[in-house]
Amino acid sequence: MNNVFFKEFLKVSDIKTIIFLAILVVILFGLNKLPKKKFSFSAKVMIATVVGLILGLVIQFVAGFPNNPMELTFVAETTLWYSLLGGGFISLIRMLVIPLVMVSIIHVIINMKEDAKLGDLVKRTLVITLTMVAVSVTLGIFLGKIFNVGHVEQAIVSANGVSKIREVKNIVDTLKALIPANPVEAMVNLNIVGLVIFSAIVGVAAKRMSKKYMDIVSPFFGLINAMQKIIVSMAMSIIKWMPLAVVPLLANTIAQKGIGAIVEVSKFILVLYLAVALMFVLQMVAVALFGLNPITYVKKCVSLLILAFTSRSSVGCLPVTIATLTNKLGVSESTASFVGSFGTTAGMQGCAGIFPALTIVFVTNMSGHDVDLTLIVMSIIVVSISSLGIAGIPGTATMAASVGLSGTGLASLFPLVNPILAIDPIIDMPRTMLNVIGSVTNALMVDKSLGQINLSIYNDPHAGNETTATEEFE
Repeated sequence: MNNVFFKEFLKVSDIKTIIFLAILVVILFGLNKLPKKKFSFSAKVMIATVVGLILGLVIQFVAGFPNNPMELTFVAETTLWYSLLGGGFISLIRMLVIPLVMVSIIHVIINMKEDAKLGDLVKRTLVITLTMVAVSVTLGIFLGKIFNVGHVEQAIVSANGVSKIREVKNIVDTLKALIPANPVEAMVNLNIVGLVIFSAIVGVAAKRMSKKYMDIVSPFFGLINAMQKIIVSMAMSIIKWMPLAVVPLLANTIAQKGIGAIVEVSKFILVLYLAVALMFVLQMVAVALFGLNPITYVKKCVSLLILAFTSRSSVGCLPVTIATLTNKLGVSESTASFVGSFGTTAGMQGCAGIFPALTIVFVTNMSGHDVDLTLIVMSIIVVSISSLGIAGIPGTATMAASVGLSGTGLASLFPLVNPILAIDPIIDMPRTMLNVIGSVTNALMVDKSLGQINLSIYNDPHAGNETTATEEFE
């Protein structure tokens, strides 16, 4: 199999390549046949993670643990074919970024409920949400830089073999570039913040017109609501294949980069958990600054936190989130419904704050560049604003990472996040927990600033226990 057809075109010129491709097919077939009743999605991804790790180690063992494994023909060929599945999954995820951001923003705005203090509610929600996300992004970047996540001895080059250096722009040009002169061009250039601004303007205009011309704009409302359902369905349809993509993603990471890659990912996991813990402390401080007892708030949210950690779905926790806010914490129904619902789509401090911030530092260090002041400022602006368009479903933190990397000029280096995606279940649990408790924290601060919170309920240690417990298990 040394002729040009097998070696250059088909990329199958070694018997070991065929063997490892056959092994992958058998593994994927076995994973797909695991019964859904006994193995949840999370369990399948965890199994895939272990299997991918073992498969990568086996490839390394057969190769003899070389310093430059990609110089071996069978390793280069095997990982190339493995990338068809793993890279294809990433491409499908990235495909949804633009429609997800645009439709999510418009959907949130047009479905806002009319309220006497709607203007104040919206303003304070946006200010507090963006402030808390900015804090989480800053924390993520700070810890990522302190612990030097993603740092390697030699810079990893891009697919073209050339390390891409970001163009440095002054702050005025950077802010001007956020405003989309052409929304179509913004889509082509992945100007995510520009799309958020454009989508918000469309949503506000549609909401305003609905007051006088609802019969005319109602088809648009129906279209956006339908598109939101369809895009979420598309995202879930793609994400359900994550267990099958994790195997080749992790196997490629180990086979191409060796054991050192796992050590670096382990550091990423530890730093992420540390960042979540510190952000939780900052949330308690924020609640205290608004005159509320943070210990009471933590005690009443324990069951919600456990549900969020285990379910890995902000949307799935929404009924319990709203019930906890109204029945246990004394938050008004309008604030609980609006801020709670808003938090499942926008301003998630875990998936759309700390995680993309750490990912940006990880990729920057992996590519051999410096985490300079320009990147830090751009990251805080881009990630914070773009956090308004990330849907709260399992797996979409990957989209948040893609949005953050695109907005900071690192889109071409997105494949470097493969080792992080391969251990997604481990880091998704604390991310989701932070998303949910962040939404609760924001609702408390908004309602307290509006003077609507019922302090008697908040300070009552037994308030809402029976109601919330019933709703949790229904």
